[in-house]
Amino acid sequence: MSISNTLNSYLSNQHIDYDLLSHPVTFSCRDTAKAAHINEDHIAKAVIVKDRQGYAMVVIPGSDWIKVHALQNELNRDFQLAEESELHNLFTDCAKGAIPPLGQAYGLDTFLDESLNSLANIYFEAGDHEHLIHIRGDQFQKLFKGVRHGHFSH
Repeated sequence: MSISNTLNSYLSNQHIDYDLLSHPVTFSCRDTAKAAHINEDHIAKAVIVKDRQGYAMVVIPGSDWIKVHALQNELNRDFQLAEESELHNLFTDCAKGAIPPLGQAYGLDTFLDESLNSLANIYFEAGDHEHLIHIRGDQFQKLFKGVRHGHFSH
């Protein structure tokens, strides 16, 4: 499958230069980082949450866990983690568990963990389990301009 159609279109429309990296099939950030020979904390991963207003995406480092209470407190919303079974309808062009961390491309409210802003190079899922997108930090920041930033992981 390689890159999802939605992601490809979005990156093209935003004029983002990227590299598509192949790696052996993996099913976790830790395994992907090892297979691709990169630091796990340089992978931006998507965590999907929901509340009465709908679904949202929180983008955090691959090595971290989301702090739902911090997210709830900072945004004054009653978020809970979405179930894996709910995600296919949101990301129809992605393999299960291989969601690109660009909620904006999928029409979702998106929140970015501040710790990803200082990286020179960032990697993220392309929509399957054997490809990563690699972009420069300035291009990543361009993608998340106007998105709410905060400290949502540990």
